[in-house]
Amino acid sequence: MILLVATKLQADQILTGEVVRIIDGDTLVLLENSKNQKRIRLAGIDTPERKQPFGKMSKRHLTQLTAGKTVLANCPKIDHYGRHICKVEVDSIDVGLNLIRHGLAWHYKKYAHEQSPSDRKKYANIEELARKEKVGIWSTPSPTPPWEWRHR
Repeated sequence: MILLVATKLQADQILTGEVVRIIDGDTLVLLENSKNQKRIRLAGIDTPERKQPFGKMSKRHLTQLTAGKTVLANCPKIDHYGRHICKVEVDSIDVGLNLIRHGLAWHYKKYAHEQSPSDRKKYANIEELARKEKVGIWSTPSPTPPWEWRHR
């Protein structure tokens, strides 16, 4: 049995390449210029699971935003599944922040301490705005966060 352990990469690893596959609303596959594929989990957010309301919409939005495009990924760690945890930008757009703004992701506060103070504040403020405007997941009376959904 092989056990993968979450590790901190040396400094912040910056990856660039083309997004060649979307796994779900917060996970994608990046083909680096060196032709290596990296599975990337968007840092600071959690999106609805596939069978949850807005799960498919979240994946579609990530697809429209990133598929086939060159992205820049700042990856401070690798999780216990071997995914790079990254803040991803496409055309100067913070992908995670964009998903939150459209009501398709939660700011994942459990891991907010891993974000920069400015990102932590931006993500929290954008989630609050999306909630007030009742967009996406916030248009329903009491959306179930994906971390609770997964434990059912």
